[in-house]
Amino acid sequence: MGQGNILIVDDTPANLRLLSNMLSDQGYKVRSVINGQMALTAIHAAPPDLILLDIRMPGMSGYEVCEALKGDSGTCEIPVIFISALDEIHDKVRAFTVGGVDYVTKPFQFEEVLARVETHLALRNLQRQLQDEIVARDKLIGELDAYAHTVAHDLKNPLTVLVGYSELLEKRHTQLSDEQLERNLHSISVSARRMTSIINELLLLASVRQVNEVQLAPLDMGHVVGEVQARLQDMLVRAEAQIEAPEAWPTAVGYGPWVEEIWVNYVSNAVKYGGAPPQICLGATQREDCVCFWVRDNGPGIPPEQLNRLFTPFERLNQAHAEGHGLGLSIVQRIAEKLNGAVEVHSTVGEGSVFGFTLPVAPNV
Repeated sequence: MGQGNILIVDDTPANLRLLSNMLSDQGYKVRSVINGQMALTAIHAAPPDLILLDIRMPGMSGYEVCEALKGDSGTCEIPVIFISALDEIHDKVRAFTVGGVDYVTKPFQFEEVLARVETHLALRNLQRQLQDEIVARDKLIGELDAYAHTVAHDLKNPLTVLVGYSELLEKRHTQLSDEQLERNLHSISVSARRMTSIINELLLLASVRQVNEVQLAPLDMGHVVGEVQARLQDMLVRAEAQIEAPEAWPTAVGYGPWVEEIWVNYVSNAVKYGGAPPQICLGATQREDCVCFWVRDNGPGIPPEQLNRLFTPFERLNQAHAEGHGLGLSIVQRIAEKLNGAVEVHSTVGEGSVFGFTLPVAPNV
């Protein structure tokens, strides 16, 4: 049985009925119109996978219809097979010149039409697959470039600090006071932890990209959020952050370890970019087929021109007081997409920001 959406354009009702019935019997979804202008309207409303197009019609000819389609970036890739009683060589040459992929002469044998339809639909599917592969390749190349940028630049600063203080201690440790030694060792420790964090997040981002399937299950979000608060306890204490969370959570479907990483990134960003002290509110809003989990902060808010690039891979927030290496939001977006969800952000300058992610709602909840 065939699969595909076919539009037949012919001003002869008998031809329309014959082709429509025969192709429908083969499993194709078929629409039909009787002139060129109706064809263009139908194509722009719902582009078909393939068009069977008569040449001689009142108003616009088939040639003019095809030229219009090929001149439009939204329809130029749709294959057009001309079906016409015109059998002169110059008619066929013109049909191919205006962009047709094939030409069938009336009276036609249905087996011939079917064979050509199947061939060109198969070619169109292969073309789409190739286009998808090209997009995926370009995206991968962009990610590899981003990896290189991150390794070269984001690791450079903490590594420079670590090497600098290490050399200082090596050469002058006997001349430094206990307080100076402690301060230098602390700087080394902070830089090493920052490098470790960058490397771990790079590895996590790579693993999320490579894993096609994970075991999805209903989540105990209260437990997940509890684990997040335990992981970030030191940061929360140092920043004197106040966190408000609901006692009960809607149940969504996801993968616990990855969802925990989303919360870690959102909450840690709320601490870094929040007010002084940070006041952070966690919550969830149940929608028709998903649950939106969110983190609201009391920070300065994000200008509109920055909102559209927050989730660009490896993009930094341009705020001098906040540390960060730009990987977190990229990881959040990648995880949410892998879990059949999405990310969102709402922010007003002077009123803080709300970062959210959606997950499918658990069945029977």
